[in-house]
Amino acid sequence: MTTGAAIPRRLQETVERELEPGERIKWMDMPIRELFTPASTAVCIAGILITAFAVLWTVFEASEKPLVSLGSGGFGVFAFFGIPFVLLGLGMMSSPLWARRKTGKTVYVITDRRAITFDGGWSTTIRSYPPNKLKDMHRKEKKDGSGDVVFTRQAYGGSEDGELMELGFLRVRDVKEVEGMLRKLAERPQAASQE
Repeated sequence: MTTGAAIPRRLQETVERELEPGERIKWMDMPIRELFTPASTAVCIAGILITAFAVLWTVFEASEKPLVSLGSGGFGVFAFFGIPFVLLGLGMMSSPLWARRKTGKTVYVITDRRAITFDGGWSTTIRSYPPNKLKDMHRKEKKDGSGDVVFTRQAYGGSEDGELMELGFLRVRDVKEVEGMLRKLAERPQAASQE
């Protein structure tokens, strides 16, 4: 069994509870803990813009001489409408921290029977991929040899409309080696993988 990171004991116990009798771990690792991923960076930038607009809105509406006066001056009632957007923007700006925290609770496993993802957060989502679900995977590799092995794509919230979320082993070290192990697993017949 190879691993690139020290897996916290709590995550190891979660993995052990998921394994079937006689199932053996071939590889286990955690995603690389990056603060700014493309997704969290985009959300953070949007959060900066929303926060800036909401702060300006709130300040102008709360000033003694608002830019657009709909009342008799003083603290405008419309200033209160900016407060939820300030909070929303601050939450979006902190998305890189939440994403980094989530990767500290995520682990990927290849066994002699299947690939398993344990996506942490407030709760743990466990997805199991038997060999027949690994046939259409693809690899996205960076110059340093890390990258993603994508098994499938799923629409956010389960609907068919909107942006697709990639599922698989994301931000792993030595992605080509990991893909090779998964391809060997994918070649196994389903019946043999259950022995």
